[in-house]
Amino acid sequence: MRKRILLVIITITITSILSASIIFRDEISHLYGYSRAALSYYGSTGQEVKNIQYKLSIWKYYKGKIDGVYGYKTYTAVRQFQAKNGLKVDGIAGPQTLAALGLPTGQATKATSAQPSSNRNLDLLAHLVYGEARGEPYTGQVAVAAVVLNRTRDSRFPNTIAGVIYQPGAFDAVADGQINLAPNETAYKAAKDALNGWDPSGGAVYYYNPSTATSKWIWSRTIVKVIGKHNFAK
Repeated sequence: MRKRILLVIITITITSILSASIIFRDEISHLYGYSRAALSYYGSTGQEVKNIQYKLSIWKYYKGKIDGVYGYKTYTAVRQFQAKNGLKVDGIAGPQTLAALGLPTGQATKATSAQPSSNRNLDLLAHLVYGEARGEPYTGQVAVAAVVLNRTRDSRFPNTIAGVIYQPGAFDAVADGQINLAPNETAYKAAKDALNGWDPSGGAVYYYNPSTATSKWIWSRTIVKVIGKHNFAK
Protein backbone atom coordinates (compact mmCIF):
# COMPACT_ATOMS: atom_id res chain seq x y z
CA MET A 1 0.00 0.00 0.00
CA ARG A 2 2.78 2.39 0.94
CA LYS A 3 4.60 1.61 -2.30
CA ARG A 4 1.48 2.35 -4.31
CA ILE A 5 0.97 5.70 -2.52
CA LEU A 6 4.64 6.59 -3.08
CA LEU A 7 4.32 5.72 -6.78
CA VAL A 8 1.23 7.93 -7.10
CA ILE A 9 3.03 10.83 -5.38
CA ILE A 10 6.06 10.47 -7.67
CA THR A 11 3.82 10.34 -10.75
CA ILE A 12 1.90 13.45 -9.67
CA THR A 13 5.17 15.30 -8.95
CA ILE A 14 6.67 14.48 -12.36
CA THR A 15 3.44 15.44 -14.11
CA SER A 16 3.34 18.75 -12.23
CA ILE A 17 6.94 19.56 -13.16
CA LEU A 18 6.33 18.79 -16.84
CA SER A 19 3.13 20.83 -16.85
CA ALA A 20 4.86 23.77 -15.19
CA SER A 21 7.64 23.62 -17.76
CA ILE A 22 5.16 23.70 -20.64
CA ILE A 23 3.17 26.54 -19.08
CA PHE A 24 6.39 28.49 -18.47
CA ARG A 25 7.41 28.09 -22.09
CA ASP A 26 3.92 29.05 -23.31
CA GLU A 27 3.96 32.16 -21.11
CA ILE A 28 7.36 33.23 -22.45
CA SER A 29 6.24 32.56 -26.02
CA HIS A 30 3.13 34.68 -25.50
CA LEU A 31 5.14 37.42 -23.82
CA TYR A 32 7.70 37.66 -26.61
CA GLY A 33 5.21 36.98 -29.41
CA TYR A 34 6.69 34.01 -31.24
CA SER A 35 6.29 30.28 -31.51
CA ARG A 36 7.64 27.78 -29.01
CA ALA A 37 9.69 26.22 -31.83
CA ALA A 38 11.73 29.43 -31.99
CA LEU A 39 12.64 29.43 -28.31
CA SER A 40 15.51 27.88 -26.39
CA TYR A 41 16.20 28.74 -22.76
CA TYR A 42 17.62 27.33 -19.50
CA GLY A 43 16.58 23.68 -19.31
CA SER A 44 15.93 23.20 -23.05
CA THR A 45 17.51 20.26 -24.87
CA GLY A 46 17.92 19.20 -28.48
CA GLN A 47 19.63 19.98 -31.77
CA GLU A 48 18.90 23.70 -31.68
CA VAL A 49 20.72 23.96 -28.37
CA LYS A 50 23.67 22.07 -29.89
CA ASN A 51 23.70 24.54 -32.79
CA ILE A 52 23.68 27.46 -30.34
CA GLN A 53 26.52 25.95 -28.32
CA TYR A 54 28.57 25.27 -31.45
CA LYS A 55 28.21 28.84 -32.74
CA LEU A 56 29.02 30.34 -29.35
CA SER A 57 32.04 28.07 -28.97
CA ILE A 58 33.49 29.29 -32.30
CA TRP A 59 33.28 32.87 -31.05
CA LYS A 60 34.76 31.93 -27.63
CA TYR A 61 31.64 32.70 -25.59
CA TYR A 62 30.94 29.06 -24.72
CA LYS A 63 33.62 26.71 -23.40
CA GLY A 64 31.51 23.75 -22.34
CA LYS A 65 30.55 20.49 -23.97
CA ILE A 66 28.42 20.51 -27.14
CA ASP A 67 25.79 18.30 -25.55
CA GLY A 68 22.48 19.94 -26.48
CA VAL A 69 21.65 20.77 -22.85
CA TYR A 70 20.87 24.44 -22.13
CA GLY A 71 22.57 24.62 -18.75
CA TYR A 72 24.26 27.39 -16.81
CA LYS A 73 27.29 27.67 -19.13
CA THR A 74 25.06 27.98 -22.20
CA TYR A 75 22.79 30.48 -20.45
CA THR A 76 25.79 32.60 -19.41
CA ALA A 77 27.31 32.43 -22.89
CA VAL A 78 24.03 33.52 -24.49
CA ARG A 79 23.81 36.50 -22.12
CA GLN A 80 27.39 37.53 -22.95
CA PHE A 81 26.67 37.23 -26.66
CA GLN A 82 23.50 39.29 -26.30
CA ALA A 83 25.30 42.03 -24.35
CA LYS A 84 28.08 42.15 -26.95
CA ASN A 85 25.64 42.47 -29.85
CA GLY A 86 23.15 45.00 -28.50
CA LEU A 87 20.38 42.45 -27.93
CA LYS A 88 18.07 42.16 -24.93
CA VAL A 89 20.13 40.40 -22.25
CA ASP A 90 17.73 37.75 -20.96
CA GLY A 91 19.58 34.47 -21.60
CA ILE A 92 16.77 33.32 -23.91
CA ALA A 93 17.65 32.30 -27.47
CA GLY A 94 14.65 33.79 -29.25
CA PRO A 95 14.42 34.85 -32.93
CA GLN A 96 16.64 37.94 -32.69
CA THR A 97 19.39 36.09 -30.84
CA LEU A 98 19.15 33.11 -33.21
CA ALA A 99 19.32 35.46 -36.21
CA ALA A 100 22.42 37.15 -34.78
CA LEU A 101 23.95 33.68 -34.40
CA GLY A 102 23.09 32.91 -38.02
CA LEU A 103 20.62 30.16 -37.06
CA PRO A 104 17.01 29.51 -38.20
CA THR A 105 14.53 31.59 -36.21
CA GLY A 106 11.32 29.54 -36.46
CA GLN A 107 7.95 31.08 -37.30
CA ALA A 108 7.64 34.53 -35.77
CA THR A 109 4.16 35.78 -35.00
CA LYS A 110 5.26 39.37 -34.88
CA ALA A 111 7.78 41.20 -36.99
CA THR A 112 11.27 41.67 -35.61
CA SER A 113 14.05 43.75 -37.07
CA ALA A 114 17.68 44.45 -36.36
CA GLN A 115 18.60 47.83 -34.98
CA PRO A 116 19.36 50.28 -37.82
CA SER A 117 22.68 51.23 -36.22
CA SER A 118 23.69 47.54 -36.18
CA ASN A 119 22.89 47.29 -39.89
CA ARG A 120 24.90 50.40 -40.63
CA ASN A 121 27.87 49.13 -38.66
CA LEU A 122 27.80 45.76 -40.42
CA ASP A 123 27.47 47.40 -43.83
CA LEU A 124 30.26 49.90 -43.22
CA LEU A 125 32.58 47.27 -41.79
CA ALA A 126 31.92 44.98 -44.78
CA HIS A 127 32.80 47.86 -47.15
CA LEU A 128 36.07 48.39 -45.29
CA VAL A 129 36.92 44.67 -45.34
CA TYR A 130 36.21 44.40 -49.05
CA GLY A 131 38.14 47.55 -49.88
CA GLU A 132 41.14 46.64 -47.75
CA ALA A 133 41.38 42.85 -47.81
CA ARG A 134 39.24 41.20 -50.49
CA GLY A 135 42.26 39.26 -51.81
CA GLU A 136 43.23 37.96 -48.37
CA PRO A 137 42.36 34.61 -46.75
CA TYR A 138 39.02 34.61 -44.95
CA THR A 139 40.72 34.65 -41.54
CA GLY A 140 42.68 37.70 -42.66
CA GLN A 141 39.47 39.48 -43.66
CA VAL A 142 37.95 38.81 -40.24
CA ALA A 143 41.17 40.05 -38.66
CA VAL A 144 40.97 43.37 -40.56
CA ALA A 145 37.43 43.87 -39.28
CA ALA A 146 38.59 42.95 -35.76
CA VAL A 147 41.29 45.64 -35.90
CA VAL A 148 38.58 48.25 -36.47
CA LEU A 149 36.63 46.95 -33.47
CA ASN A 150 39.77 46.81 -31.32
CA ARG A 151 40.39 50.46 -32.09
CA THR A 152 36.92 51.45 -30.90
CA ARG A 153 37.89 50.07 -27.47
CA ASP A 154 41.27 51.83 -27.41
CA SER A 155 41.37 55.40 -26.05
CA ARG A 156 43.87 56.41 -28.75
CA PHE A 157 41.19 56.03 -31.43
CA PRO A 158 37.57 57.13 -31.99
CA ASN A 159 35.05 54.99 -30.12
CA THR A 160 32.71 54.23 -33.04
CA ILE A 161 33.16 52.07 -36.13
CA ALA A 162 32.46 55.00 -38.45
CA GLY A 163 34.85 57.21 -36.49
CA VAL A 164 37.66 54.67 -36.74
CA ILE A 165 37.14 53.95 -40.44
CA TYR A 166 36.90 57.60 -41.47
CA GLN A 167 39.70 58.86 -39.21
CA PRO A 168 41.96 60.82 -41.60
CA GLY A 169 44.76 58.70 -43.02
CA ALA A 170 43.68 55.53 -41.21
CA PHE A 171 42.86 53.30 -44.18
CA ASP A 172 44.01 53.32 -47.80
CA ALA A 173 40.60 52.08 -48.98
CA VAL A 174 39.02 55.30 -47.70
CA ALA A 175 41.73 57.48 -49.26
CA ASP A 176 41.55 55.85 -52.71
CA GLY A 177 37.78 55.35 -52.79
CA GLN A 178 37.72 51.56 -52.64
CA ILE A 179 35.55 51.86 -49.53
CA ASN A 180 32.73 52.63 -51.96
CA LEU A 181 32.98 49.28 -53.80
CA ALA A 182 30.06 46.90 -53.24
CA PRO A 183 31.12 44.21 -50.72
CA ASN A 184 30.64 40.56 -51.57
CA GLU A 185 29.02 37.95 -49.34
CA THR A 186 32.38 36.92 -47.87
CA ALA A 187 33.13 40.47 -46.71
CA TYR A 188 29.74 40.65 -44.97
CA LYS A 189 30.32 37.27 -43.32
CA ALA A 190 33.79 38.35 -42.15
CA ALA A 191 32.39 41.59 -40.72
CA LYS A 192 29.64 39.71 -38.92
CA ASP A 193 32.07 37.18 -37.45
CA ALA A 194 34.19 40.04 -36.10
CA LEU A 195 31.13 41.79 -34.66
CA ASN A 196 30.19 38.52 -32.98
CA GLY A 197 33.51 38.42 -31.16
CA TRP A 198 35.99 36.50 -33.33
CA ASP A 199 39.39 38.21 -33.31
CA PRO A 200 42.04 36.29 -35.28
CA SER A 201 44.28 39.38 -35.13
CA GLY A 202 45.29 38.64 -31.55
CA GLY A 203 44.06 42.01 -30.31
CA ALA A 204 45.94 44.04 -32.92
CA VAL A 205 45.12 47.69 -33.57
CA TYR A 206 47.29 48.00 -36.69
CA TYR A 207 47.92 45.96 -39.82
CA TYR A 208 50.04 46.56 -42.88
CA ASN A 209 51.47 44.86 -45.95
CA PRO A 210 55.24 44.67 -45.45
CA SER A 211 55.75 44.61 -49.23
CA THR A 212 54.16 48.02 -49.70
CA ALA A 213 54.42 49.79 -46.32
CA THR A 214 56.63 52.87 -46.49
CA SER A 215 56.12 54.27 -42.98
CA LYS A 216 59.09 53.64 -40.69
CA TRP A 217 56.82 54.14 -37.70
CA ILE A 218 54.54 51.21 -38.56
CA TRP A 219 57.57 48.92 -38.68
CA SER A 220 58.29 49.81 -35.05
CA ARG A 221 55.01 48.25 -33.89
CA THR A 222 55.11 44.81 -32.22
CA ILE A 223 53.84 42.16 -34.64
CA VAL A 224 51.43 39.73 -33.00
CA LYS A 225 50.12 37.83 -36.04
CA VAL A 226 50.90 37.34 -39.73
CA ILE A 227 47.91 36.36 -41.86
CA GLY A 228 48.21 36.28 -45.62
CA LYS A 229 50.05 39.39 -46.80
CA HIS A 230 49.31 41.39 -43.66
CA ASN A 231 51.26 41.86 -40.47
CA PHE A 232 48.99 42.56 -37.49
CA ALA A 233 50.55 44.65 -34.75
CA LYS A 234 49.98 46.50 -31.47
